Amino acid sequence: MRESESLTFCPSVEFAEYVTSSKMTQEAEPVVEAEKQPEAAADVDPQSETPKQTEAEGTSEKQAEDKLTEKAKKKKPKLLNKLDKTIKAEIDAAEKLRRKGKPDEALKAFERLVQQYPQSPRARYGKAQAEDDMAEKLRSNDMLQRAINTYREASELPDVTSDLLRATLKRRAERQQFLGRMRGSLATLERLVQLFPEDIGLKNDLGVAHLLLGDNNGAKKIYEEVLGVAPDNGFAKVHYGFILKSENKIAESIPYLKEGLESGEPGTDDGRFYFHLGDALQRVGDNSAYDWYELGHKRGHFASLWQRSLYNVNGLKAQPWWTAKETGYTDLVKVLERNWKTIREEALAVLDQSTRHFVPEEENLREKGDWGQYTLWQQGRKVGNACQGVPKTCALLERFPEATGCKRGQIKFSVMQPGTHVWPHTGPTNCRLRMHLGLVIPKRGCKIRCTNETREWEEGKVLIFDDSFEHEVWQEADSYRLIFIVDVWHPELTQHQRQTLSPI
Repeated sequence: MRESESLTFCPSVEFAEYVTSSKMTQEAEPVVEAEKQPEAAADVDPQSETPKQTEAEGTSEKQAEDKLTEKAKKKKPKLLNKLDKTIKAEIDAAEKLRRKGKPDEALKAFERLVQQYPQSPRARYGKAQAEDDMAEKLRSNDMLQRAINTYREASELPDVTSDLLRATLKRRAERQQFLGRMRGSLATLERLVQLFPEDIGLKNDLGVAHLLLGDNNGAKKIYEEVLGVAPDNGFAKVHYGFILKSENKIAESIPYLKEGLESGEPGTDDGRFYFHLGDALQRVGDNSAYDWYELGHKRGHFASLWQRSLYNVNGLKAQPWWTAKETGYTDLVKVLERNWKTIREEALAVLDQSTRHFVPEEENLREKGDWGQYTLWQQGRKVGNACQGVPKTCALLERFPEATGCKRGQIKFSVMQPGTHVWPHTGPTNCRLRMHLGLVIPKRGCKIRCTNETREWEEGKVLIFDDSFEHEVWQEADSYRLIFIVDVWHPELTQHQRQTLSPI
């Protein structure tokens, strides 16, 4: 089992939390062999592009091939300037080592070339690529920073061809992003856009860079510019749609998300966009949301129609409702249920006695009503001085690292006022289970649905469910509802996974 590489966000996460793993619009890495002139488009079957012409039609096969050859020439990036062409054989030899998976030998070869021809952009670019490959091989951030610096050096040499300049700066921006150098990546992309203002793909990448910095407004302006000149650009549409949704412009976001996904353009077939289009449709009462969820499932983004978490470990047991015995955490459940009155007393002591409120829920999950929380642990760490107000409760929990050490969960009190409805939603990860201990439960009107089964809380009893499955909450009683939420690691995760999984 391993964590999915598709790091993503959930409806409760603002766009400032936008995460990619070097997912800027990718292009094939240009190769030095592209400088060769194709011989009658040797790798292209004319019939695959143009039907074979007969003599009666007045166009010969040779003319068709010539057209294809010319078309192929236009696509070939030019990476060699005059100096580089004189040392092409040496560059090719070094590049061959790199492409054969011998980055250490390739690096030495390119270093010799750079020393001998310090003004050669292609040799410097090759050195950066070899350092890049070595960084991956050695898993070394220091080596990767060396590559980033060398990409910059290559871009600043005189007589760099425009294609090489573009490839160099684009790769530099990607690797800066990978290292978390978001502002540096943004600056590199801004330079690229200035140099190549007509390149829509680079503008889209620049929009992503703004998002990674949490600059929604900057990203929004970029995508508005893109859609102004390329109104059908699917990549810009899905990102612009999601920005609108993060601004709670739900109805406005739907056509952009939908049309962007329907475009099928690179960078659009992403679970995040299926997730948020479905969520937006649900909020306007459109059941076609489940068609998009099903499509997202078929395309491998969701575990199922119902289980739509995006930070996942494959192979974990998946079911919406759990018993204490199934989790293996029976001791924790017994402690919670035996001490529920003590826990309730402390919760009531920190609850505002006049309003019966905690800090308002800020995850944009409510359709209406009031919902507050008082958090004790977040991402496996205590939150400030919160435990000082409920010392007995915290002391009880300290014995259970499956809860206090759950880096993908929380431990908190939750109070919900009458007239509250929480939209159908899913949590971000399948790596946790969620326990609800009933503390103050009105006799009627409070219920929770997980998938297609609805249950009610009981005072002093624990409900356990997997919140990576769709769930929804109603509070239609005549008084407040108070529960204690304890997230625990999914029982099938290994100790190593619990230690190494990233926090959420």
